Amino acid sequence: MTKEPMTQYGHDKLRNELKDLNKVQRPETVIEIDVARSHGDLKENAEYHAAREKLRFIESRIGELSLLLANSQLVDPSTYAHDKVRFGSTIKLENMETEEEIVYTIVGKTESNPELGLISFHTPLARGLMGREEGTEVEVSLPNGKIEFEILEVSYKPIKFEE
Repeated sequence: MTKEPMTQYGHDKLRNELKDLNKVQRPETVIEIDVARSHGDLKENAEYHAAREKLRFIESRIGELSLLLANSQLVDPSTYAHDKVRFGSTIKLENMETEEEIVYTIVGKTESNPELGLISFHTPLARGLMGREEGTEVEVSLPNGKIEFEILEVSYKPIKFEE
């Protein structure tokens, strides 16, 4: 499996969630199961079944996060040139048809937040832009059809993951 690029912010966020699941939520849920079990008949014990379901979800998420972290590669986009589009680049684009200007920053898949202009490097748009330079026109196949963009600017700006 190839390593997934991720910023320190994204790595810390996943690691903190994993720690919370292992150290807080899982032990609390095990106690909830024991308490519900003490109420008697398990067939009709909604609290017991809800707690078991919650524990299954927590254990599934622990596995998912562990895999994501094991397959992550920390990347600090501030340490390299952004002379062309790469992970961590902030790109100002112009839609050639509508003349609308948009700005995106390319981040890891677990860090993306389109409302904040953060798109995963796995998206069709990011894949179509990778390696391209400022001033380049590029046609990208998006879910709603092919769109032509001009790359107006490629730069590095500190990434704001939250408002």
